[in-house]
Amino acid sequence: MTPYADLVITGADVYTVDAARSWSDAVAVRGDRIVALGAAAAGELIGPRTRVIESRGGMVLPGFQDAHVHAPFAGRNRLNVDLNGLAGRQAYLDRIAAYAAADPDVPWIVGGGWAMEYFPGGTPSKDDLDAIVPDRPVFLFNRDVHGAWVNSAALAAAGIDRDTPDPADGRIERDPRTGEPTGTLHEGAAYSFNDRHVPLPSRQDWEAAILNAQHHLHSLGITGWQDAWVTPATLDAYRSLDASGRLTARVVGALWWDRHRGLDQIPEFLGQREMGTDRFRPTTVKIMTDGVMENYTGALLEPYCDGCGGHTDNHGLSYVERDLLAAAVTELDRLGFQVHMHAIGDRAVRNALDAVQAARAANGGGDNRHHIAHLQLVQPEDVPRFRELGVTANCQAYWAQMEPQMEELTLPFLGRDRADLQYPFGDLLRTGATLAMGSDWAVTTANPLEEIEVAVTRIDPDNRGNAPFLPEQALPLPVALAAFTAGSAYVNHDDDAGTIAVGKRADLAVLDRDLFSRAAGPVGDAHVDYTIAAGSVVYERP
Repeated sequence: MTPYADLVITGADVYTVDAARSWSDAVAVRGDRIVALGAAAAGELIGPRTRVIESRGGMVLPGFQDAHVHAPFAGRNRLNVDLNGLAGRQAYLDRIAAYAAADPDVPWIVGGGWAMEYFPGGTPSKDDLDAIVPDRPVFLFNRDVHGAWVNSAALAAAGIDRDTPDPADGRIERDPRTGEPTGTLHEGAAYSFNDRHVPLPSRQDWEAAILNAQHHLHSLGITGWQDAWVTPATLDAYRSLDASGRLTARVVGALWWDRHRGLDQIPEFLGQREMGTDRFRPTTVKIMTDGVMENYTGALLEPYCDGCGGHTDNHGLSYVERDLLAAAVTELDRLGFQVHMHAIGDRAVRNALDAVQAARAANGGGDNRHHIAHLQLVQPEDVPRFRELGVTANCQAYWAQMEPQMEELTLPFLGRDRADLQYPFGDLLRTGATLAMGSDWAVTTANPLEEIEVAVTRIDPDNRGNAPFLPEQALPLPVALAAFTAGSAYVNHDDDAGTIAVGKRADLAVLDRDLFSRAAGPVGDAHVDYTIAAGSVVYERP
């Protein structure tokens, strides 16, 4: 007699995301495997101990996989001062003041998530922080983690004053009259401050942060992710969580490339790769090639505009120069690493593609599945190269909308012609590129459904009356769903997930509605009712 199923989901539309984009109406799970599709086959496997989930009017999808997320750092923010989702300067100050009052013995106040758009020029002042926390250091990364807001106590603790030079890869915001630091640190100035002066979290702290993030991600239907910034400390925490059975997601770790070093760090990555576990595989290396547009550090082929119709002499920053990047990608590719590159500006995207081309020329083809994330500005001649070189486009779809940061801090400094080249997801699709999707959470929302809505509409889900941003670059719903499931599973080398089929691992998301139904409403309004990871229900909506 065939053993009964442990779990059967019935009554829902089951969208398999297979090559044929086929549908079913039930799915049965035994252990960590899908063992049947269809109401008739699944019904025969229902026994006295089978859990049956009736999802009338719902939809079953493969579990979402996030191809670019910062789970430990997002979880750490949530456990400290979390400013994500708050609307403006006063809301930030209220949250910080409440935390400081509730935790008077915490020596440093840390966290982040503030948005540049709420401050003149995108640069908050230390004076605001000094007024509410004068007695201890405050260090708060901004939403995109490319800058930090600090108070006077933090600057004093680090010994930063008017005579402190800017680092080569960053900038200390200063009063133009006195030269005194004003409280905003950009890029390398923020990173070096964090690394040298902010107290390091313990392994237990990182474990708590990852567990907090995991719960949130599971609540959004996410069963696996690629952590785009793994340090030795977070690697150790992931290993410990898996050893104790608390890591229920599948995680690929992208080991962090130190941009102040060269090829000498690669042997360390080889050692770290050997430290993988069943659910945590540190098999990728993340290289940040440039900064971001909003603070003018994204690497451009032509210089930034000055916001008033003229041009500057600033082309942004390349954190890893073109020749070293090519050498690094070539060697990492030879050693079997996947390379995950951050590229915002058009020069950064071209350098990243050139690096993969150099690796292909030296090593031949392979299955390392290199990918480039963000892709804010891509020149048209570089779009077809993604397919030609086998590079996956790792899209942060939520960013492809018109919102205050785009209007105030990006468009005036790019100019009209370049503004029309942003987030060319539709062109990448039309030229045959493989698409994956990731949130970059905590930079923006981790909710795949909200991100997919923007991919399909190019409109902010919170302001659906807005005009779409470059609507010709919108994606069809089946393509966007596939990118966040099969596409991201492909990037993560997780060929046992990403689609629903008999024999595959049972990673599933159960939604409260069929997204393809005319009555479904906006995609971002849907909810996840259940998340199943390797056959176990890891989230159930109250």
